[in-house]
This record gives sequence, structure tokens and C-alpha cells, in this order.
Amino acid sequence: MQSETFVIVGYEPSTAALGGIGGLLLAARKGAELVYIGNVGTGFTHASATALRFLLARLKVDRPAVALKRKRVVWVSPELPAEIAFRGWTDDGKLRHASFKGLREDADEAAVFEIG
Repeated sequence: MQSETFVIVGYEPSTAALGGIGGLLLAARKGAELVYIGNVGTGFTHASATALRFLLARLKVDRPAVALKRKRVVWVSPELPAEIAFRGWTDDGKLRHASFKGLREDADEAAVFEIG
């Protein structure tokens, strides 16, 4: 299992848990741009998902920081880096079997994974 830091660019509200998160949309750096690399829907508890949604609600924006169109997504300013464990990459550059491990409050922009 690999583990890297990615930035959260949006979330899908939970359809099961009121105030929770169904999934986080993640991005990596590619030069000066952010590129969507998939989402993660596991690894958080009800309490951590509720706390995370509260943090993300304060970062809500109208337009995504990545080139992606999707319904039911709340877009956020890419300010929160998250530690994500995953098994690998798909052929189209998305995370495979991703799991949320926590926020990386000690990380800066340079710590966000860069696609080579």
C-alpha cells in the first residue's frame, strides 16, 4: 500500500449520514496546475467525516480548481492536504483503492504529490 499527500478539491455529501461525507475529490500537482486524480470514500468515521465537512463548508467555492464536471459535488478551495493510502494507479491516472488517513495540517503546497 502506498501513501501520499493530495489536496481536497471537493466533496460529495453523504446520502446515508446527515452532515457526513460520501466521498472526497482529490487532486495532485502537475506543474502549476491541479489535476483530478480520483476520489476517496472510505477511511473516515462518522465523527471525522462530520468534522471534515464542517471544515470544508468554510472553503466552498463556485468553480472547481480542476477541469471536471460532476453533479452533486460541493467544490472547495484547494487548501486542505490529506494523507491518502492507495494500492496503485489506474491506466487513466486515477487512484486505485484509496483510503483517507487524515488531514496533513503540517504539509505545505510542496508536499502535495506531483505527477511527473
